[in-house]
Amino acid sequence: MDREQFLEQLYAPVGGKENIGLCEFRNGSLSVTVKDRSVVELDAIRGLPGVAGAEFLRSRLRLTLDPNIMEELQMAKKEDYGALAKQILSLVGGAENVSNATHCATRLRFNLKDESKADTDAIKGLPGVVGVAQANGQYQVVIGNAVAEVYDAVLEVGHLQGSGTVDEDGNAIAADEGGKKKGVAATLIDMISSIMAPTITLLGASGIIKGVLTLLTFLKVLDSSSGAYMIWYTVADGFFYYLPVVLGYTAAKKFKMNEFTGMALGFALCYPSMVALKGGEALGTILTGTAFQMSYYTTFFGIPVVFPASGYTSSVIPIVLCCFFAAKLERWLNNHLSDMIKAFITPVCVLVVMVTLTYLVIGPISSIICSILTIVFEALFTIPVIGATLGCALVGGFWQVLVIFGFHWSVIPLGYINIAALGYDFIMPGTFATVFGQAGALLAVILKTKDQKLKKIGIPAFISCMFGITEPTLYGINLPKKKPFVIACITSAIAGAFVGLMGAKRYIPGGLGLFGLPGYIDATGGTGIYSAMVVLGGSIIAFVLALIATMAVYKDEE
Repeated sequence: MDREQFLEQLYAPVGGKENIGLCEFRNGSLSVTVKDRSVVELDAIRGLPGVAGAEFLRSRLRLTLDPNIMEELQMAKKEDYGALAKQILSLVGGAENVSNATHCATRLRFNLKDESKADTDAIKGLPGVVGVAQANGQYQVVIGNAVAEVYDAVLEVGHLQGSGTVDEDGNAIAADEGGKKKGVAATLIDMISSIMAPTITLLGASGIIKGVLTLLTFLKVLDSSSGAYMIWYTVADGFFYYLPVVLGYTAAKKFKMNEFTGMALGFALCYPSMVALKGGEALGTILTGTAFQMSYYTTFFGIPVVFPASGYTSSVIPIVLCCFFAAKLERWLNNHLSDMIKAFITPVCVLVVMVTLTYLVIGPISSIICSILTIVFEALFTIPVIGATLGCALVGGFWQVLVIFGFHWSVIPLGYINIAALGYDFIMPGTFATVFGQAGALLAVILKTKDQKLKKIGIPAFISCMFGITEPTLYGINLPKKKPFVIACITSAIAGAFVGLMGAKRYIPGGLGLFGLPGYIDATGGTGIYSAMVVLGGSIIAFVLALIATMAVYKDEE
């Protein structure tokens, strides 16, 4: 019996083919979404060849199958993703209600013209959907690791483009066209998340490699002057060093300009000859005696070319602002130049004008903005006795809340800015324990629950959480159960206070979880592994307290 034959015999007792939604074969069972369960004949289904059992789980019908025929009944994943994509699109109001579709590491991100048309409860009940979040003008459907495949299926079945919907002629519609106007804060968060999100996995990977190298050199396993170290360090540090190039590409995509022009702008900020100027003798200084003091090493027709102390390698804000204004200039030129010359004149003008403006105006202003942000956080964190403790407690306690609503993107770049400017970051250490707080609460649920389905979901979510990916934990268990999530946030705040009190610092950008730990080792030898031990201690505090507290209060019926 093949799959089609099996499904055909199923149509009659489930009320016809039209009563079947998504069918998903996995783990020795078939999960069927039915539209009307009142017409389903369970006894008849249990009598079908190859069916060992049948029961309803909410709106889904689960059939336990004979292991001997399970392999031949496996449904192709592409078909599963396509069916899921169709259901998601239908439940968000149809493809015509989507003004923009993107995805991050775990979520489908929709900008909907009318969010009231979306059936959130129905979407949450779909097999393959972990949860739903509505924040910052986006309707986010949490999928998990298969998000890229589901996203591709959404674009295919909905006839959408990644940068927006397509009109009747197949042309892309702008992301904000036809959608409701977003506020300044929502627009800013959406911009930052869209630009930074594609880089996170590689930033995390580079951070892991860099952290491991730091650990190996600290333990004298590897010599920093060796060829192996140098080669591997180029892998680890190269991505950070040329980050403006990568962000030039992602920012260009966000602002709808030529992506290669955006990359060229990033290359100009990292050009070796300009970077090398910082090593020479300064010609002068501006804003002398202030927190914004900057030196210049050359001039542009008599105008000082000012550099921040760290230069523009590994920077974030300068290239983002540069691409923002470059996109406007590019569109203006394309609208006013002849088709015969704009193909080469437009990039020439954009590059010459924007690189010059970035070095003379945008770069220095960005440096001042970064300095202001750093000063504000330093002011909070340097308040005697309570500053760092309070700051890290607030960041730690509310971090996962910020993740849910997407506001964490407004904080993450500050960590990169601090490392580029100071050589270390004092903000993000407060967040390190948060994944372990959520993991501790989740483990308590796994241990106490009698729901086998919950255990199956919880175990892989727990593993992911320990390595820094909290979405399956948040949306699958802790947040719906409420108390585990709240307990984890409270224990993370306690751990954050401990980390802040002990003065932990992060020296290498990277993710959360166990692989992020080497980023807290001071490769210069100043503090050694002190910060790593502090954040590890904070993580243990968050984990143990969340485990104990959740074990004490959790009940399955909640």
